[in-house]
Amino acid sequence: MSAFSRFTPLVSALPSTVPFVGPEAIERQRGLHVKARIGANENGFGPAPSVLAAIRDHAPEIWKYNDPENYELKEALAAHLGTGPANIAIGGGIDELLGQIVRLVIDPGAPVVTSLGGYPTFNFHVSGFGGRLVTVPYVQDREDLDGLLDAVKREVPPLVYFANPDNPMGSWWDADSVIAFARALPETTLLVLDEAYSETGPANSLPSIASLIDLPNVIRTRTFSKAYGLAGARVGYAISTPGTALAFDKIRNHFGMNRLATAAALAALKDQAYLSEVVAKIHAARERIAGIAKANGFAPLPSATNFVAIDAGRDGAYARSIVDGLMQHGVFIRMPGVAPLNRCIRVSVGPEADMALFEQALPVVLKSLG
Repeated sequence: MSAFSRFTPLVSALPSTVPFVGPEAIERQRGLHVKARIGANENGFGPAPSVLAAIRDHAPEIWKYNDPENYELKEALAAHLGTGPANIAIGGGIDELLGQIVRLVIDPGAPVVTSLGGYPTFNFHVSGFGGRLVTVPYVQDREDLDGLLDAVKREVPPLVYFANPDNPMGSWWDADSVIAFARALPETTLLVLDEAYSETGPANSLPSIASLIDLPNVIRTRTFSKAYGLAGARVGYAISTPGTALAFDKIRNHFGMNRLATAAALAALKDQAYLSEVVAKIHAARERIAGIAKANGFAPLPSATNFVAIDAGRDGAYARSIVDGLMQHGVFIRMPGVAPLNRCIRVSVGPEADMALFEQALPVVLKSLG
């Protein structure tokens, strides 16, 4: 058979991989049923009733394409954030925006700085466009700002990635430290400041919009997937200077946004009272998870997200056995993928029924492991 490949050399060399194995795949592969879906950092409390009503009301219009300029959503976000519509770019979740950002600035072989063990979908995009990952280890389970800055100075990369609050550890930096880091970067290095969990962290972890809006080499990415409970709708947005935000128009799928998802996002922005209620529930569920961890002799890490990383006290093999054991009871959770972070398991918040299932199953699994 011919060794000819119809794919580019880059694509031919890439592994066929999925950054996250979904609970649906686990159910298919292992013949198990997920009873408590608390592993994918989704918001099990769901969107506001007003959002569900908006989806129903707009369903008859699904035959129409979405507005390719995303005009109404940009206007609403700008009003909510206190900036201009020209500062906003819209995409199908942060993951789509990350792929577009990498495509905008990375040539094959170019260095990209990120944290070792950080959000793997970003790495997936970098590899997919031929970038060279330069990784900096976490320090005390938190992304190392000084280490990232040192790597930037050494490599002079076109792109650096930093998530605040962080996935997968739930840790965070204060706003002043984030601003100082951003302003210390050379203008030739674009910062992706991933703020997927911006609504669930402490107030002092989130830089104001005005504090960074003048920097053309900073793109802040946010989402409706977490606190707003719209992970399946896939709506994300980027905040930057008008010139940087406009660059997305060169490569994005202009008809890529879902019309019902856009209606849902607009309704979610209007219902800030419901958002406040859900954030309070998220905070309470974090405490619930931490309490369960402590009751089983584990150390929960402080979290500013909608999940809690729990130090299981041993190694990655032991943590994996806990994840697999819980799945036997229908409790789906995950763990970080890179040592030493993988000594932890990671549990997403959810309704009390899910928390109760986790509480019941965890000691049974630990007893079986010895």
